[in-house]
Amino acid sequence: MQQPGRIVRRVAGNAARAARRLAAQLALPRRGGFWVVVRLTEPLEDLPAPPLPWTGNRSVGMLDVLETLSAVATDPRVAGVLLRLGSAPLGFSRALSLHRAVDELRRSGKPVVAYAEILSNEGMLVASAADKLWLPETGQIFLVGLRLEGLFLRGLLEHLDVKPEVVRVGDYKTAGEHFTRDAMSDAEREQMERLADDLFEVLVSGIAAGRGLSTAAVRDRIDRGPYPGRAAVDAGLADGCRYPDELDAELESLSAVRLANPPSPGADSAAPAAPRVPLVEGSVYRALRGRDSGWWPLLAPIPRVVYLVARGAIHRGAGSRGIACDTFRELLERIRRDEDVRALVLRLDSPGGDAIASDLLWRSVSLVQQVKPVVVTMGDVVASGGYYIATAADAVFAEAGTLTGSIGVVGGKLNLEGLYDRVGVKKDAVERGARAGLLSETRGFTSGERDALRVGMSAVYDAFLDRVSRGRGISGRELDQVAGGRVWSGERARSLGLVDAIGGPLEALREARRRAGIAEPERVIVDLLPRTLRLPDLRSLLRLAPGSVGTLP
Repeated sequence: MQQPGRIVRRVAGNAARAARRLAAQLALPRRGGFWVVVRLTEPLEDLPAPPLPWTGNRSVGMLDVLETLSAVATDPRVAGVLLRLGSAPLGFSRALSLHRAVDELRRSGKPVVAYAEILSNEGMLVASAADKLWLPETGQIFLVGLRLEGLFLRGLLEHLDVKPEVVRVGDYKTAGEHFTRDAMSDAEREQMERLADDLFEVLVSGIAAGRGLSTAAVRDRIDRGPYPGRAAVDAGLADGCRYPDELDAELESLSAVRLANPPSPGADSAAPAAPRVPLVEGSVYRALRGRDSGWWPLLAPIPRVVYLVARGAIHRGAGSRGIACDTFRELLERIRRDEDVRALVLRLDSPGGDAIASDLLWRSVSLVQQVKPVVVTMGDVVASGGYYIATAADAVFAEAGTLTGSIGVVGGKLNLEGLYDRVGVKKDAVERGARAGLLSETRGFTSGERDALRVGMSAVYDAFLDRVSRGRGISGRELDQVAGGRVWSGERARSLGLVDAIGGPLEALREARRRAGIAEPERVIVDLLPRTLRLPDLRSLLRLAPGSVGTLP
């Protein structure tokens, strides 16, 4: 029997859908043949911050963009997509997910045009998947290769008379070396060289496939970069130099439907003509069409899949900063108990953090996995404690450019005794217990304290290995080869069995549906958690007068 509150929510959902359909009739061009403008000019976030009107926040949702591109592929009224790229950082994982989504859209028969004033490596990787790439003559493509660097603080700390006290388990768990060394160790350089090779190959092969160039040609062009507009065209990296007001005619020539709107007699020929190709903002299109899951039946159950975003450092306690253990455990427990939730997709992007919090979250994810499918999709970095949590899932997806692994433990403190002496600060204390000052910043570790810490860290490391062994089916000598703090690219992690497949959010959602027994045509509601206020769609609709179509970039 349905709960009254659930029926009320479904009535409200149907009322909201009726309002969206009415707004669509007013806002979207009635004759079809319009282009959807997808803007990637602002930071692309897995969980955009609440965009309150007075804050000026304009971050874009990663899942929103991917689902918009997916919806366009099957919408006969949409003639194509104009991808507006900017200089906002993307990261390799997001760039690869977008590259694949654009490529799939093109293969569905919809033209995709990319336009940008300036492109980074990752931006070029996305733009290369489009049918056409245009930029102004003064634009720039900063295709200059990759540099993986670290900041080493040993010299500064010595200058300040600060002594780092670092304990680690795993020869390749090198995070603490940034405090104890002034350059990469052999182990650090080995894995950074390997990562650079993998990421560079991803960049080169992606651009080569998209631009119809050989990998050797792309490597040569990278060595000769960066490129101003005309040089980029001459190098085959772009298709032409255009100003924004010149895009209209180009889009019309690519449209399957011609909607000529010639200027009226006597119009000023020097002034830009009214757009002949209707444009609809991607946020508006998704709010009105892409997010539409149909009418909600009042009594029949509707399968739901939760898309839970966990990003940032892992720490104990509650709150909205990073991955707060108590907050996310409460969310996971609600998901576990909710009978309408058929599967969980966990979007992870975390370098790790507190070991206890990581283990508690692993346990919570394991409890969900016992009653419904759990699929992990990795962002740019899912390492250490982040990967610890991922091992509880039924399936793990990573992009080829994801950084993952780092199965090891590191910890320590800074000994400020020398700095205190230099600046005239004194601390005094009384103690009971031989190791009462273990965490004090006024002295270093004793040999006994260091040994005790290593024993505790070894216990955490053994637990980490156990989670990987059970969750990923890796044991013995194979586990020794992938652990020890080593960091891997997503592609190499797949070959080692640390992840199941190369893919992003959409692929993870499809896998979750499959494991939950939800057929592809069957309706499903995707709940994005933690919830944030969704005002941009409303503001976009209010800016659109009835029958208006938007403007060129």
